[in-house]
Amino acid sequence: MSYRELATRPVLSWSAVVVASRLPVAMAPLALVFLVRERPGGYTLGAVLAAVYVIGEIIAAPVLGLRMNPGRARPQLVAGLAAGAAGFAGLGLLGGDGHPVLLGGCAFLAGAGPAAVPGGLRALLTSLVPEGAVTQAMSMESVLTFAIWAAAPALVTGLALGTDPAVPLLLQGVLQALAVAGMWLLPPGWQNDSEDGKKGAGAGASLGRLLARAWPVYVTGAAGLTLLALAELILPALLEQRAVAIGWAGPLLAGFSLGSAVGAFLYGLRGSWPGRLPVQAAVLTLAVAAGVALVAVLPWTAAMAAGLVAAGLLQAPAMLTRNLALREALPPEAVAAGYSVMYAAVGAGYAASGTLAGGLLKVVAPSTAILCGVVLTVTLAAVGFWGERRIAGARAVEEGPGVVKEGV
Repeated sequence: MSYRELATRPVLSWSAVVVASRLPVAMAPLALVFLVRERPGGYTLGAVLAAVYVIGEIIAAPVLGLRMNPGRARPQLVAGLAAGAAGFAGLGLLGGDGHPVLLGGCAFLAGAGPAAVPGGLRALLTSLVPEGAVTQAMSMESVLTFAIWAAAPALVTGLALGTDPAVPLLLQGVLQALAVAGMWLLPPGWQNDSEDGKKGAGAGASLGRLLARAWPVYVTGAAGLTLLALAELILPALLEQRAVAIGWAGPLLAGFSLGSAVGAFLYGLRGSWPGRLPVQAAVLTLAVAAGVALVAVLPWTAAMAAGLVAAGLLQAPAMLTRNLALREALPPEAVAAGYSVMYAAVGAGYAASGTLAGGLLKVVAPSTAILCGVVLTVTLAAVGFWGERRIAGARAVEEGPGVVKEGV
């Protein structure tokens, strides 16, 4: 199927809701830094608020995702978006002079409230298109997501410096409130009543056990975000090491995002690619790791730019294959919860990599810190691939007698 077949009213409505709900998320860390940067110790407080926001996401995503009702998800999604809108509005109204505890509480609410929304909306998207168009739909989602993440920093910077540091947070609250209204343009859930009684592969198994069986996909997902953290957090220090103007960090990261958007689009042009999804995910993650490693060792700015664009080109397909593999590994009633757990896992991978990078930069050169992060990524990818192979082997053993019986 082609991308043209996604141009339906439900998918366009879904896209509008996604922009309104995810743009505030993409804006959040930088907006929190700008909000408090002019007060004493503002940059440190901004980093703490951003960390509190991310912790809220990591904690709440699996907890709320596990409670998502596939047939009647709208009330939960609306409540989460409303909580996020309240958190962002509270931050904007308190302003940069607000008490740190109150600001931290609002930041936690803004992160935790809508943490399960991305997973729910992704599950909803796959129910709006035919089965044969799922790959294209998820590719389209990735293109949209990378476009949002590319636009967010410029939007925050322009509003914070051109008007007032509180304006981006107030806009984020308004956007999530608009997403609440937009939810009534979409179906109430992604699984109808007749499907509720057909648990398929999930019959007799608890949701927690089903999600636990997909742990290799979460590990591979964390590996992928480790690379993204390396590219974003260490690049400025690497440029200084290379005696390159730090202003190149923005264009280089924009090239990474542009490459990712193009990679997502190209991946969706074909309905299927050679190899099983877990194998594709592992190979693509290792290829992205190789691109980031080249950025660490090549001294020329043009070569670094080429390495980042190439890494971005493969990063999006790597993310897509992980999401598709997770959808393949779980029954329909567990997919949204699985996406939420994945959301928490990749957030944890990003945070762990950022912590590692910060610690390493105190004792080694930026290029060495990147290479250490690449080693961590390769290790996580190898563990995830080993886990997937082990689970696939165990599943084949379990299904073996049944297959023989059918043959007889």
